[in-house]
Amino acid sequence: MASKKQKTAKYIFVTGGVTSSLGKGIIASSLAKLLQSRGFSVTIQKFDPYINVDPGTLNPYEHGECYVTDDGAETDLDLGHYERFLNVSTSQANNVTTGRIYYNVITKEREGAYLGKTVQVVPHITDEIKRNMLLLGKTGEYDIVITEIGGCIGDIESLPFIETVRQIKFEMEKQDTLIVHLTLIPYLTSAGELKTKPTQHSVKLMNEAGLQPDILVCRTEHHLPHELRNKIARFCNVQESSVIEAMDAPTIYDVPMLMRQERLDQRALYMLDLYSEKDADLKDWETFLSRLKYPKHTIRIGLVGKYVELRDAYKSIIESFIHAGAMNETKVVIEWIHSESLKTDNVEQLFSDLDGVLVAPGFGERGIDGKIEAIRYVRENGIPFFGICLGMQMAVIEFARNVLGLTEAHSMEMNDKTPDPVISLMDDQKNVTNKGGTMRLGAFNCKLKKGSLAFGIYGKQHISERHRHRYEFNNTYLDLFEKAGMKAAGLNPDNHLVEIVELENHPFFIGVQFHPELKSTVLNPHPLFVSFVKYALEHHLRRQAR
Repeated sequence: MASKKQKTAKYIFVTGGVTSSLGKGIIASSLAKLLQSRGFSVTIQKFDPYINVDPGTLNPYEHGECYVTDDGAETDLDLGHYERFLNVSTSQANNVTTGRIYYNVITKEREGAYLGKTVQVVPHITDEIKRNMLLLGKTGEYDIVITEIGGCIGDIESLPFIETVRQIKFEMEKQDTLIVHLTLIPYLTSAGELKTKPTQHSVKLMNEAGLQPDILVCRTEHHLPHELRNKIARFCNVQESSVIEAMDAPTIYDVPMLMRQERLDQRALYMLDLYSEKDADLKDWETFLSRLKYPKHTIRIGLVGKYVELRDAYKSIIESFIHAGAMNETKVVIEWIHSESLKTDNVEQLFSDLDGVLVAPGFGERGIDGKIEAIRYVRENGIPFFGICLGMQMAVIEFARNVLGLTEAHSMEMNDKTPDPVISLMDDQKNVTNKGGTMRLGAFNCKLKKGSLAFGIYGKQHISERHRHRYEFNNTYLDLFEKAGMKAAGLNPDNHLVEIVELENHPFFIGVQFHPELKSTVLNPHPLFVSFVKYALEHHLRRQAR
C-alpha cells in the first residue's frame, strides 16, 4: 500500500501554455489514474477563468457539453474525463469558475464580511480562490489533489489563479506542491525540425508571474531526441528527467500508458516526497484498450442532434459508445446527422443502412421536426432506438401524433398553446425565473418495473441517474400511451415522474429522461449503452444474413 506519512494532501497544479486544446484535462486524468493505480487516493478539480458562474447557461457551441454531477453541479466537460478515468464521482467542489469566485466575494462584501475594507483582487479574490483550491485537500479523503487551471499562461483571465498558485507554493513546503506545465513542441515541415522556442516563451511567462514549472509535459507529433530534451531542460530551468514527451495518440485512453512509459507518475512522486511499494497496475485498462483496438465487429450508429458541427457538445455520448463498444468487442462508427437536415423524403436514404439510432439531448425548437421524423422511421422499421432526455420527449410526441392520432401533440417548451401537451413543464419549475442552476439537476432515484427491458438491462429494480431538464412526461396521458403499447418502464418513486419509456413489439426502443452517458466509465460502461450496442450488433448481423 501507499505510504501516507503526510497529514494533509499534496497538491499538483496542471497549467498550459502556447495554445489551448493541448489536453490538460487528459494529462491530469492520466496522471491521476497512474497515481490511483499505485494505491493513492486522488481527486481532480478544474478552475475555469470565464465569468459565468457555471457553464449551465452556455450554448454548447460556446463551450461544448455541460457535464452534470450527482450533487447537481453544472460543470466543465473535463470533469467527465476525470470520472471516466478514475471511476469515481466528482461534485460541485471539483469545478470552480472566476464567476463563482467573484459571486462569493461580492456576496460576502454585501453581508459586511470585510468590515468596510476595500475589496481587491489581492488579497480577497486570491484568498477565495485559495480557499476553494485547498478545500478538497482538507477533507482527509485524499492523498493528492490535482488542480487543472483553465486557459493558457499569459491569459488576462487566468492571472488571479496563477497568482494564487504562486502564493500556495510560497506558503507550503517545497515537497507539498508540484507544477506540471503542458506545452507544445511544434514541428516545422519546411525546416524539418522540432522547435522549442514556443515552450521557452511559455515558461518565461510563468517565470514573470513568479512560478517555475517542476515538470514539463511536451505535446509533440514526433519523438523528442535526447539533445532536444536536454535543450528544453537547460533553457527552461528543469531537470532533464522532468521533460516528459507526450506524443499524439490514436485515442485519449492511450495517454495513461504513454505517461507510464515516460515515468510521469514516478517523477511526480519523487518530487512530492511520496513512496509507493506497488507499481502502476493497469491490467484492466490494458484489457479495455485491447478490446478497443482489436474489435471483432463494426456497426454504424446514427446520432441525430442539433449541435453536430461541434462534437464536444456530445462528448460523454461519444465516450460512452467507446466504452460500450469495447465491452461488446465492437467498433461503433458514429454517423453524424443534423436534425435540421432530416425530411420525410430523405430519412430512408440516411437511415436504411444504420444499425441503430440515438436521438440526442438538447434544448429549443430548432431541429425538432427532424428528430420526430427520425423516430417515426426507426419505430416503423424496427431499427434499435435510444432517446436521451429531449430524445425521449420527442419519442413521446412522435407516438402521440402518429399512433394515438393526437396530431397537434407537442412539448410546452416549443408550443405552450398545444391542445395536447404530452410533455409539460414540471410543477416546481412553473415559478422559476432565473435560468442558471434552476433545472432539475443531479442524481434522482428511479424504480424499474419488473419484466421491463430496462429491468433486464440493469439487473435490479432501484437505480439512480443524473438529470438536467425542466419538462417532463405529462402523466395525464399515461394510460392512453400504455394501452397503445408505449410503457412507462421506470418511475421516480417520490413524484411518479416517468423516467423511462419502452415500446412493445420492437427489438429495442428505449427513451430515458435522464442522462446515462454521464455515468459511463472505462471500467464500468453504462448498461443502457452496452445493451444498445448489443442490440444494434444483432440488427447488423441479421441484415448481413439476409
